[in-house]
Amino acid sequence: MTYNELYQAVLSGSPAAMTWEVDGAAYTRNFRSKERLILLGGGHIAQPLCRYGADLGFAVTVVDDRPSFANHTRFPEAADVICDAFSKALSSLRIHESDYVAVITRGHRYDADCLRSILAGTFPKYLGMIGSRRRVIGLFQLLRDEGISGQLLEKIHAPIGLDINALTTQEIAVSIAAELIQCRRKDTPRRSGSTVLVAEDIDLPLLELLARSGEPRALLVVLETSGSTPVKSGAMMAVDHSFQSIGTIGGGCSEHAVLREAYRLIGTKQSRCVRVDMSNDVAEEEGMVCGGQMKVLIQGIDE
Repeated sequence: MTYNELYQAVLSGSPAAMTWEVDGAAYTRNFRSKERLILLGGGHIAQPLCRYGADLGFAVTVVDDRPSFANHTRFPEAADVICDAFSKALSSLRIHESDYVAVITRGHRYDADCLRSILAGTFPKYLGMIGSRRRVIGLFQLLRDEGISGQLLEKIHAPIGLDINALTTQEIAVSIAAELIQCRRKDTPRRSGSTVLVAEDIDLPLLELLARSGEPRALLVVLETSGSTPVKSGAMMAVDHSFQSIGTIGGGCSEHAVLREAYRLIGTKQSRCVRVDMSNDVAEEEGMVCGGQMKVLIQGIDE
């Protein structure tokens, strides 16, 4: 896939990936659109959870049937806010298997309405429901009596969130956010030397620069990390012929040193790998708190 093909695929919302052959290994960097986090209920827990979800890179949709709760003033970080009955909103949202859904409504009846609608369609990647264990058991029995499969109900995270002894609304929201991360990273390789790179975010201005034809430029991409590093593998940066850069591979003196080499490769077809050591004396003198190493590919682009 060329960089222009990558850019066009990302613009269309299609899954896309780039692979670089380096030192006998094939490193793959996936590019995925933001995952959708749907919060069913706009109460007090939903506010911090919306903020945390947005910070984690989710496209957050908040649903509530009360205008005073379902509005962008209350949820400025949300990508979308829907004021409608839960069943109608879920019908229009069309849950996908890549979605994350948190049922955090104000009452048992509304929880049941949400679960009936969701379980009648595609099961999302994550489905959690708030409530005490007693309340969860009672609601699940009601749904079983209505003919809903017990196997489906067992896939629901209920009570929602990791057990961290949370008490306040913010703490409960943190416990839910932690469970979202746990679900998201379940199949993510944890070894720093994995050839499937960790970062999967999309930086459109950076990809647009890489896709431009007739403009000399260079790409920097972190292939491997070890120890404590400011970014994970897959972090990307691009620089053009006027030395304007987009993205980051961690900043500081380490990034500056790699950029100097990138400037020499702008507009060429040459590439090279460099290792950045943030545990040496220079890093200590610069006051860097990180103490790891990064393997960075620098690739000149002239087409």
